[in-house]
Amino acid sequence: MVPEAWRSGLVSIGRVVGVLFLLGALHKASAVVRYEILEEREKGFVVGNVVTDLGLDLSSLSARRLRVLSGASRRFFEVNRETGEMFVNDRLDREELCGTVPSCTVTLELVVETPLELLRAEVVIQDINDNNPTFPTREMKLEISEAVAPGTRFPLESAHDPDVGSNSLQTYELSLNEYFALRVQTREDGTKYAELVLERALDWEREPSLQVVLTALDGGTPARSATLPIRITVLDANDNAPAFNQSLYRARVLEDAPPGTVVVRVHATDLDEGPNGEIIYSFGSHNRAGVRDLFSLDLLSGVLTIRGRLDFEDTKLHEIYIQAKDKGANPEGAHCKVLVEVVDVNDNAPEITVTSVYSPVPEDAPLGTVIALLSVIDLDAGENGLVSCEVPPGLPFSLTSSLKNYFTLKTSAALDRETVPEYNLSITARDAGTPSLSALTVVQVRVSDINDNPPQSSQSSYDVYVEENNIPGVPILNLSVWDPDAPQNAHLSFFLLEQEAETGLVGHYFTINRDTGIVSSVVPLDYEDRREFEITVHVSDGGTPVLTTNISVNIFVTDRNDNAPQVLYPRPGRSSMEMLPRGTAAGYVVTRVVGWDPDAGHNAWLSYSLLGASNQSLFAVGFHTGQVSTSRPVQDTDVPRQTLMVLIKDNGEPSLSTTATLTVSVTEESPEARAEFPSGSAPREQNKNLTFYLLLSLILVSVGFAVTVLGVIIFKVYKWKQSRDLYRAPVSSLYRTPGSSLHADAVRGGLMPPHLYHQVYLTTDSRRSDPLLKKPGAASPLASRQNTLRSCDPVFYRQVLGAESSPPGQQAPPNTDWRFSQAQRPGTSGSQNGDETGTWPNNQFDTEMLQAMILASASEAADGGSTLGGGAGTMGLSARYGPQFTLQHVPDYRQNVYIPGSNATLTNAAGKRDGKAPTGGNGNKKKSGKKEKK
Repeated sequence: MVPEAWRSGLVSIGRVVGVLFLLGALHKASAVVRYEILEEREKGFVVGNVVTDLGLDLSSLSARRLRVLSGASRRFFEVNRETGEMFVNDRLDREELCGTVPSCTVTLELVVETPLELLRAEVVIQDINDNNPTFPTREMKLEISEAVAPGTRFPLESAHDPDVGSNSLQTYELSLNEYFALRVQTREDGTKYAELVLERALDWEREPSLQVVLTALDGGTPARSATLPIRITVLDANDNAPAFNQSLYRARVLEDAPPGTVVVRVHATDLDEGPNGEIIYSFGSHNRAGVRDLFSLDLLSGVLTIRGRLDFEDTKLHEIYIQAKDKGANPEGAHCKVLVEVVDVNDNAPEITVTSVYSPVPEDAPLGTVIALLSVIDLDAGENGLVSCEVPPGLPFSLTSSLKNYFTLKTSAALDRETVPEYNLSITARDAGTPSLSALTVVQVRVSDINDNPPQSSQSSYDVYVEENNIPGVPILNLSVWDPDAPQNAHLSFFLLEQEAETGLVGHYFTINRDTGIVSSVVPLDYEDRREFEITVHVSDGGTPVLTTNISVNIFVTDRNDNAPQVLYPRPGRSSMEMLPRGTAAGYVVTRVVGWDPDAGHNAWLSYSLLGASNQSLFAVGFHTGQVSTSRPVQDTDVPRQTLMVLIKDNGEPSLSTTATLTVSVTEESPEARAEFPSGSAPREQNKNLTFYLLLSLILVSVGFAVTVLGVIIFKVYKWKQSRDLYRAPVSSLYRTPGSSLHADAVRGGLMPPHLYHQVYLTTDSRRSDPLLKKPGAASPLASRQNTLRSCDPVFYRQVLGAESSPPGQQAPPNTDWRFSQAQRPGTSGSQNGDETGTWPNNQFDTEMLQAMILASASEAADGGSTLGGGAGTMGLSARYGPQFTLQHVPDYRQNVYIPGSNATLTNAAGKRDGKAPTGGNGNKKKSGKKEKK
């Protein structure tokens, strides 16, 4: 019965009458709200404010995308996102939705996102009395023998009412008559059925037929009813009626039993004989609809078999009524009931429904991030309906159950888009039946990229070799750099960083393509200007935050033969006159042509040759040294003025060359006179200033005499003590470590090893005398000093070694030419035992050592304080080269030359021109020697 409050309108229709239930979940609490509503409500009817009841924020409802999910095929309810009210969206017919189930509940799942939540609402559909009871037939016919005793019951057709509860079929009523009464019975499932009870014996002779009306009433207000006319035919008597051996039969059958399976066999007996004792079985008249479709009954044997397909999920228990009649003229029937219980089998596989998927997932998503919600349903019962879900092992995902039949897909490990950018998850749902049934669904999860990888390079530094004079703009290096992130984060930008000590270097020499990373030069590179560059390439990606990588690039400029040799002496554009006395023997060194090439390596190897001369037979030029010497004695027939053109050529490809022009004057003047008086006006100048010098000497001699005598005494004592300590000292102390090695332009190579150094010993009048050189390769400084002392003046020898010492044996005369000794010559003229006209040396070190020695000579000449013979500024080439070779002819190359220790360089004694021994030797007499005695 519908409560009076609903009919009177005291309670507004659709108002929430349920209570909130809180269900525990694994990761979040999921609320359940229940509403009750009458069926057949119009579309748009408001059930309740589900947003308020669930405690959601109405302002964020649209952003969180509230959705209503239902297992039914039709959407009966929707939610207004602006007001939060849930309203009826389709016709609600409780009988259509739930049939005869007493409680009709529609379960709704509400899904909101950001964060992902699953909520639940239940709407109970209450029944209204909107259906009349109905009988399966319009009229019922009964044949009753007059011999039937009072009290006999006759089952009647049952009415059917789709409504439930108080609105369902409640009772039956029978029209007034004198023979029959009505008894209303209740089945085990609670349904009502009527039986006609004979209260007074029939008399066929008095009343062969009669009619009563059966009325079925439900419990609604107002009550609804249905009528069934019953036409009763009175038959002649049949004394014995059939009787079943039991009134109730029970059977169990599997739901997948095939047609023809025997369910049960009913048995009835009749005490009559003949046709009155033969029994025929049939289904009772008040069986439910569909029983005859599922089961079949053998008319003679009473065997009940399966005819159709049973379904446990549809009907779990079948109630079948069977009657038995004999074949007599007036057959009487007996009735029994068969209860068939359908046993469930695992014949339904689980059904998976993906309700929501959160994709793409950032690769830095924390553990436990919800990816998807899944609903799994299995129509079987018991263990056959227990479902478990699983994902393939080894994947960073897991499944947890938050509500019954609902599973949450979460991350269980860190994601990495660069390793796996997309997952196709095969989710398997499996029940607990035997055999187990399963269902498979695929959920696609894409992983979105974050900028977690800096740019990467195949190598951290690059070494690039570029030939000088390259074409600007031509690429010299293409950097191999990549970023494993997604395209938007992997967009690379390249920049060149400035070095702190070299601001402006990058923009002046090099540039890089910002998008491709191609490095090119802005200007042609010059090996002679700069030979090595160190730049840093800064690579950044396009992500947020920006990740960067620095790559070191070393650019080495290689040399090419682009510089012709340069003439250091004689200096181009200046007149140079060399003096050659007549009668000079062959091999006399007139001068030396000094060349220099800014290139390096083989390109800087120079060779000299005589290109042209007034007399080709008189002069020869050293192939490697550039020494100009006489190839035969100078004769009186030789012209007094000789012009020589020397070709200086490098060893590059192609070879470059230049020429130097010399003028040699053949004179009658002796070399000693030239060395004594470099200028013809010198005697006159000395006479002119003689008075001044005499006056100055008189003034200073008295003051300086005492100082001089004292200084000489101290000096002699110091020398004597030094020589005594020298010979008494241990051998190890004599081998002193020389000074710093001679280095000239380290990029072009080392010029000479550290043991090639020189020690110079000079007399008191060193301005006019020649230095004595220690030859390279001497056994020790002691041996070098002894060799030097052997060639000194005996007086000086005694001053150093003591009064009783005497000079060693006769010394061999020195070389008559100006050149180095065989051990001192670099290249093939020295260590490789070459000759002046031999081929170019194979060893680059020898050649560059020669070149450095020449540059060292030039540097000493430019220094101005050198103690070399030939006077200051003559580069140690002796006085015979004349005053023309001064500092103005020599470029300053001292920035590339370092000479440790003494400033002394090579020179030549004036006596070498005449083939005499050096000054200070035994038996050598010359003007400079006289001056030394003074």
